[in-house]
Amino acid sequence: YAVPVHCGTANPVAAIAIAGGHMILHFYFARRFAKSFLALAFIFFCLIVLIDSVEQIRKFRDQTDVGLPELVQLTLLNVPQAMNEILPLIVILATILLFINLARSSELVVTRAAGRSALSALMAPVGVALIIGGMTVTLLNPIVAATTNYYSSLEDAYKSDGSATFSISDEGLWLRQGDPQEQTVIHASRTSGEALILYEVTFLTFNAAIGHPVRRVEASSAQLKPGNWELRKAKLWQLVPGTNPEANAEFHDTLVVSSSLTLDRIRNSLGTRASISVWDLPRYITQLERAGFSSRRHQVWYQSELARPLFLVSMVLIASAFTMRHTRFGGTGIAVLTAVMVGFGLYFVRNFALILGENGELPVLLAAWAPPIAGTLLALGLLLHAEDG
Repeated sequence: YAVPVHCGTANPVAAIAIAGGHMILHFYFARRFAKSFLALAFIFFCLIVLIDSVEQIRKFRDQTDVGLPELVQLTLLNVPQAMNEILPLIVILATILLFINLARSSELVVTRAAGRSALSALMAPVGVALIIGGMTVTLLNPIVAATTNYYSSLEDAYKSDGSATFSISDEGLWLRQGDPQEQTVIHASRTSGEALILYEVTFLTFNAAIGHPVRRVEASSAQLKPGNWELRKAKLWQLVPGTNPEANAEFHDTLVVSSSLTLDRIRNSLGTRASISVWDLPRYITQLERAGFSSRRHQVWYQSELARPLFLVSMVLIASAFTMRHTRFGGTGIAVLTAVMVGFGLYFVRNFALILGENGELPVLLAAWAPPIAGTLLALGLLLHAEDG
């Protein structure tokens, strides 16, 4: 279109609005929002790297084998998880920055004068927020899971001998305990819901000096107590070269085996919320239930990750509800502060709902989806009230 630009319309939105370019206007707002988001994301990335570097130096200051390259590696591995946690904050600040700049340049006034409503102007930021949320769930989440697991393994290797590990597979659950001299691999077909008792359990002990198994124990159950396992109906084989282990096998109604594990250590090894990719969560939940563990915590987290795009949309709507106003009305600082506080409030309500869901106080779907839906409806109500009175 040939657009006559007069002295009072010398700004991009004026030209676009006069031309009636619906899609062009949406792309313009989307580009402005994406630029604000990327700029803020880069700033927060630099801040997190700086802060986490100091934290890693403090954490490993007594480890002589951890030098600058190792500290840099640990910092970079820990950054994706931190960025994933503060993503809602970045989205709400990007929305505030977008609409404050549009208001100062009078582009919002021109948009409304051209017949575009506030909700129409929000279509582009909401679309970008949905794209960011989708990419967060499908791409960033697996990256965070991989880097978090690698960070944990490096941290354990630097801080200890890595004497205890835990994993769950289709064959049951596996534990490893021991010290630099002996390592014991423990396999169980299932466990009690609190991980206190293992059933159909096998202990296989390896000696690091000779490099082969020295002892095997099978038991109907094994109960973890402070400093030891108490095995019931156990059969013990001493795997000594040159002898017949079966001929010398021993039977015990109760057998005590020393342990370096604790119940809290086993529970914490089930996987933090960020250590399992959203693509692997359904299979992991099935394995947990098959092994006898409660999978409720992981079910809540899985649903909350699926709801993340909607949660980011609610952050955009909340920020816009307080900042889509002309600067001549005044009170811009109060409006920005209110938007940030309401956004933080919704964020904490969401986390509180997730905790209630994990503890069984709320249904899984309600705990994960209610806060973003409520936040979206609340923001839409404020926007419609401001637009139509």
